[in-house]
Amino acid sequence: MRTLNMRSPTFFILVALLVWSSGNETCGGRIVKHWRGSKAIPPSLSNKKGDNDADSQYPTRLMEESFTAQGKASTTTFNVIDYGAKGDGTTDDTKAFEAAWASACKVEASTMVVPSGSVYLVKPISFSGPNCGSNIIFQVDGKIIAPTSPGAWGSGLLQWLEFTKLTGITVKGKGVIDGQGSVWWSDSSTENPTEESESVSPLKDSTYESSPALVSSEATGKMPSTKPTAIRFYGSSDVTVTGITIQNSPQTHLKFDDCTAVQVFGMTVSSPSDSPNTDGIHLQNSQDVVIHNTNVACGDDCVSIQTGCSGIFIHNMNCGPGHGISIGGLGRGNTRACVSNVTIRDTTMHNTLTGVRIKTWQGGSGLVQGVMFSNIQVSEVEIPIMIDQFYCDGSKCQNKTSA
Repeated sequence: MRTLNMRSPTFFILVALLVWSSGNETCGGRIVKHWRGSKAIPPSLSNKKGDNDADSQYPTRLMEESFTAQGKASTTTFNVIDYGAKGDGTTDDTKAFEAAWASACKVEASTMVVPSGSVYLVKPISFSGPNCGSNIIFQVDGKIIAPTSPGAWGSGLLQWLEFTKLTGITVKGKGVIDGQGSVWWSDSSTENPTEESESVSPLKDSTYESSPALVSSEATGKMPSTKPTAIRFYGSSDVTVTGITIQNSPQTHLKFDDCTAVQVFGMTVSSPSDSPNTDGIHLQNSQDVVIHNTNVACGDDCVSIQTGCSGIFIHNMNCGPGHGISIGGLGRGNTRACVSNVTIRDTTMHNTLTGVRIKTWQGGSGLVQGVMFSNIQVSEVEIPIMIDQFYCDGSKCQNKTSA
């Protein structure tokens, strides 16, 4: 098949794609109409009483609030400086962050503050519920950096900063979260964690889970082969991420796993184009997600949409460099995977490998349905649209015809 190369002036793509399974299996996803208006918030999403329009099934409240700075009132503030954080970029401030969170967790609508003007070195940490108060704000105005010594990571961790089993959690501010991932990227022996993560069980929610087969990195003096995600939300609802910059993650920058009612807007992801497997935003087993007015530059997919996702709306996003916005790869290792109701519109791709794509592994099963790609503007993009049902991540893949 001839490769389409588009490196001339900017092109516009307007296309609606609907991909159905050939069997009688269903994923339980609802089929809805797609937004065709020019406004970011469709008029049909009024959610009026008695409105039976299928569009009203989308996350109306998220759409209506997504242009605000999430004005959740906070009556109590917990500053990490007050709990012993030094903010000098070399002292380990992990215990101060843990102590501040322990206090904030007890108070509904509280705010944990990471103040500006300082750099905070924080080791892997979990900000966990489910017994925390709702509507907590994690206000990042300073800079948080990850450790670069092998001893801080043991034999390898799946994530650096984790938020688990919370309701109404907001991460916001003008600050920077820096994974200092360059110490991981040059390790050619590192596995391909992006593809591995597609088949990881959603029940694996421990920050400190590691691969038992790995030897301690402290003993070898090298960074472990399992590269962590910078920020991961697990098992949470009503999640907001806005304003912050996430940069130089060892692997994926921002991941949502088993989450509902998520909004991401007004934030930046930044990593070099040659940083391996550094997805911008990774969605897995999550529903009702709105991503907009966000800039993503990375070494892999700007947004990766994996199995179990439905009700995903991405608009007014700038992607590049990177690999574009992808659904999949789905069905690796003969597994069943389902994705439904995805709209990607009014988005710009520049200097990316692909624009929008759907990729499924041979031998897998399931379906992708209710997908719209609309008004995707591409420039210096090798393949603007790709639907690949024989996805192979670079190694030699044996042909399978079972699916």
